[in-house]
Amino acid sequence: MYIVGNYFTAVVFCLITMLCWGSWGNTQKLASKSWRYELFYWDYVIGMVLFALALGLTMGSTGDAGRSFLADLGQAEWAAAGCVLLGGVIFNASNILLSASVSLAGMAVAFPLGVGIALVLGVVVNYIGAPSGNASALFAGVALIVLAIVCNGIASGRMSQGEEDRRNNRKGLWLALAAGVLMSLFYRFVVMGMDVENFQSPAAGMLTPYSAIFVFSLGVLASNLLFNTLVMRRPFVGEPVSYRAYFGGSLPTHLVGMLGGAVWCLGTAFSYIASGEAGPAISYALGQGAPMVAAVWGVFVWKEFRGASMLVKRLLALMFVLFVGGLALIISAGN
Repeated sequence: MYIVGNYFTAVVFCLITMLCWGSWGNTQKLASKSWRYELFYWDYVIGMVLFALALGLTMGSTGDAGRSFLADLGQAEWAAAGCVLLGGVIFNASNILLSASVSLAGMAVAFPLGVGIALVLGVVVNYIGAPSGNASALFAGVALIVLAIVCNGIASGRMSQGEEDRRNNRKGLWLALAAGVLMSLFYRFVVMGMDVENFQSPAAGMLTPYSAIFVFSLGVLASNLLFNTLVMRRPFVGEPVSYRAYFGGSLPTHLVGMLGGAVWCLGTAFSYIASGEAGPAISYALGQGAPMVAAVWGVFVWKEFRGASMLVKRLLALMFVLFVGGLALIISAGN
């Protein structure tokens, strides 16, 4: 399988993770013009599973280092696989809440709050579990990102128009908060199932990145049968939606959702691959710079802050500066 061999390449992989995690929401925005997010989410999960399998059969089966994808799956112990599956279940619950938040409050609000909270809590959890890098620089970077989240929240509150808009925005913020808390936990469970100390000669029974992302995606798919079915019957907003509506969707609409899942899966797989060289805490923290990417899409492409006051524009500019500064400190923590 392909293995990252140095810290610089690991950082590049983490930056790709950040771009992927911050950009998949665009596919939901595209599909939302004619497609409920509950229906979009089925295609998203299917795309994730298919891409994880394709990645394992290509990058995960190339080269002489480590174990190949199929061999790694075959030797995995249930304890390791169970941790990764549980990570998939936790992630799925958080991501459904995040998708609901995007539908209510927009990308520029949901991602910075939800994923930003996940970054802060997740870095603490992963650092305690597997300490690596300069703790002072790492947590100073996290502190700057917390300030960026505060700026985004203030800007969002000043953009709400009308009682219904404010009500939806508040609900979206609460959903993003719950999503962030859950999302901070999933990565640690995945790392517990992998031998991140040695991808070259991994311990028997443990998973490696390519088998881990595939098992993870199966956990997402299995839990989706429960989670998304419940949300379809009792949606956070709007009327209940049926499976008949899903099968009535057009091929382009389904493909957009699958693309979203593939983009997210690529970013996550690269984060797992980079964790062997950069360490779980730094890999996770860099990937969770995704809110800045999502905010760029939301502000400049989807125009979610159109007509904003000068104060709101300054808050958004400060948010971007703080995010960039925080990411720079996180990168330096690994040197």
